[in-house]
Amino acid sequence: MTRRREKPLRFEIMRLDDVDGTPVDTTVVDAASVKQIVQQAAAVGQRLWIRPADSSVS
Repeated sequence: MTRRREKPLRFEIMRLDDVDGTPVDTTVVDAASVKQIVQQAAAVGQRLWIRPADSSVS
């Protein structure tokens, strides 16, 4: 039996403008990095939008 290698789960994280909520910058990270980024953003009151990354985004 062969084991199919799955792609790691990746997320797109957008930092949002404090005034109008528009995306300021975007990064794509693996699932293991999301928690650290969220904790850092929470510590400084930064707003984020997190969604599963499109397979075409890297």
